[in-house]
Amino acid sequence: MAKKKEEKTNVMRILDQKKIPYTARFYEDSQGPQGTREYGVHVAQALGQDPRRGFKTLVARGASQSIYVFEVPVAENLDLKKAAKAVGEKSVAMLHQKELLPLTGYVHGGCSPIGMKKQYPTVFHRTALDYETVYISAGKIGAQVELAPRALLDLLGASTADIVVDQG
Repeated sequence: MAKKKEEKTNVMRILDQKKIPYTARFYEDSQGPQGTREYGVHVAQALGQDPRRGFKTLVARGASQSIYVFEVPVAENLDLKKAAKAVGEKSVAMLHQKELLPLTGYVHGGCSPIGMKKQYPTVFHRTALDYETVYISAGKIGAQVELAPRALLDLLGASTADIVVDQG
């Protein structure tokens, strides 16, 4: 995976504006499909990253019709029951892919919790705070940002909870 030409994304511009330090990481999109556990692990390995520090953005709708954003390590799966409990909903279901762009402004595989059309309640898996830095999408396929998790959670007004499927 060769590096792509570095260009600022909206996520990077927001971080610059808020004076939140980050490191941009670029990669060639050579292995699909985006959004899968294998893809996230592949990207992390290609960039020499620990997959436990890479977080993927998942968007769901609660029983109340409210929209929620969940951030889970790339090698993990979201537990919908735990996610619902974390946001006080009876249940949550993943958004259909066709709903993602109109609601968030991002495409599948390039969705970031920063800079969505509207700021939705956001929950990170509790392990995010275990690391000095974490990686999230920079808002387009082929770009990530690495930053301190506390700064990220503070920016988003996000919380943490155990929201992944237990490895049994």
